[in-house]
Amino acid sequence: MHHVILGAGPAGVIAAETIRKHAPKDTITIVGDEKEPPYSRMAIPYLLIGNVPERGTYLRKTLTHFDDLKIKMVSASAGAVDTAAKTVTLSDGGTLKFDRLLIATGSHPVSPPIAGMDLPRIHPCWTMDDARAIMKLATKGARVLQMGAGFIGCIIMEALAARGVKLTVVEMGDRMVPRMMGHTAGGMIKDWCEAKGVQVFTGTKVEAIEKGKGDALQVKLSNGKTLDADLVISATGVRPAIGFLEKSGVKCLQGVLTDEHLQTNVPGIYAAGDCAEAFDKVSGKTIVSAIQPNAAEQARVAALNMLGQTTSLKGVTQINVLDTLGLISTSFGNWEGVPGGEHAEVTDTAAGRHLSLQFKDDVMVGCNSVGWTDHVGVMRGLVEGQIHLGEWKETLKADPTKLMDAYLACAQGQGQWSGAQDTRRR
Repeated sequence: MHHVILGAGPAGVIAAETIRKHAPKDTITIVGDEKEPPYSRMAIPYLLIGNVPERGTYLRKTLTHFDDLKIKMVSASAGAVDTAAKTVTLSDGGTLKFDRLLIATGSHPVSPPIAGMDLPRIHPCWTMDDARAIMKLATKGARVLQMGAGFIGCIIMEALAARGVKLTVVEMGDRMVPRMMGHTAGGMIKDWCEAKGVQVFTGTKVEAIEKGKGDALQVKLSNGKTLDADLVISATGVRPAIGFLEKSGVKCLQGVLTDEHLQTNVPGIYAAGDCAEAFDKVSGKTIVSAIQPNAAEQARVAALNMLGQTTSLKGVTQINVLDTLGLISTSFGNWEGVPGGEHAEVTDTAAGRHLSLQFKDDVMVGCNSVGWTDHVGVMRGLVEGQIHLGEWKETLKADPTKLMDAYLACAQGQGQWSGAQDTRRR
């Protein structure tokens, strides 16, 4: 049995290791489009800060790891998949024949349609090569303009600030982290960043980038300002890297559509990680949830099913925990609320704390928090567990900070704390 895995990120690596554990004699090939050993993109900011060397970003610390497991590594990208012939055409002209195929190609950055984006000193922050280019330019005192203040953008911003640059962030949304935070929360994060010395423009677009004096760039903004920059970082979003599947017959919506076994509409072909679209029980729809815990679990489930061990994905986790220059914020589930739902929130601006809860009937379906690190696990448990709150919903509407009390009271009756409940009854 030959298992071909497209993608050398966390999903691809975990899938390959899972297959090898359960099928010692099967043939496994991982196809990755970068020359480095498999590494974590989430470690790149730590590389920029200087907390780890390049080797510290590698997913497996032993350089012979994949050879030791007899997992073949191929440096190329997928050009096309022929589902009838069960072959993958590679960018280097080669062809791989497979018995089982896992699509774990992740995402790629989206380049905005802005004049001048092809000029030197403009980089995404996605690959190791990007990181090397950024480290050369993002020296202390350098003028750096970052486009985008989403989740990934805020992580990059943290690393840039640590390098001592003069940083400006431009976000076209009306608040920071607009796909994760509501208006109050996003505004609080902006205020925090500005207090830390970062210039932030929200509701603003980069209209054009031109050559300036010397090696500098001139960045024209929609608010009428023109800023000089020694480096421009593009962090305007990513999308699943699935273009090579266009004529394959593998069904794709936002990502590669999968069932509960992570199998696509084509038998024997699976998907996992940031390119996969799986069912989310909280929202009741299929989503691409590009976070590493999802990638890891999807990879494990897909690998077992590729081996014929029927295993179901319990669901997709919608969680985001973000550290923005020392300010912790979280987002779970349907943080923006649902039609016909109710919500409750409390804000302490002076203390930099905000908590917003969203309900559908007596179930908490989502929440946001800023500067509120108490009971983050409880927030996740209530949302993902779809715990029926009963009369406790009204208590939380009156005082959202009673989350722990509500969880202990309501989760007990639904099995999560049944042992503790039985002890008190006795």
